[in-house]
Amino acid sequence: MNLDSYLPVLLFILVGVGVGVAPQVLGYLLGPNRPDAQKNAPYECGFEAFEDARMKFDVRYYLVAILFILFDLEIAFLFPWAIALKEIGAVGFWAMMIFLAILVVGFAYEWKKGALDWE
Repeated sequence: MNLDSYLPVLLFILVGVGVGVAPQVLGYLLGPNRPDAQKNAPYECGFEAFEDARMKFDVRYYLVAILFILFDLEIAFLFPWAIALKEIGAVGFWAMMIFLAILVVGFAYEWKKGALDWE
């Protein structure tokens, strides 16, 4: 068994570890270390993490985040469709137009209901 064939794999691993670890080590050694109360304070979604569990909080943050993920994933379907448009022909084109129409109707409904407003 020839170990020379494993040299590229070993180099790939070493370069990957170096690229991943070196910036962290340099940042730790050369970066400023000036902690204060504001930097060390726990922060989670706009309110203190260790308050009463029954406190009221604004769910608009979560609503906007979910809507962003939903529309972002739906738009991601456009990339493979655009690449395969010649192969799928007119049927694929009109299927995507129906998909986009449903997407636009949903977006208009959310906009009309004020789900995207941030006050």
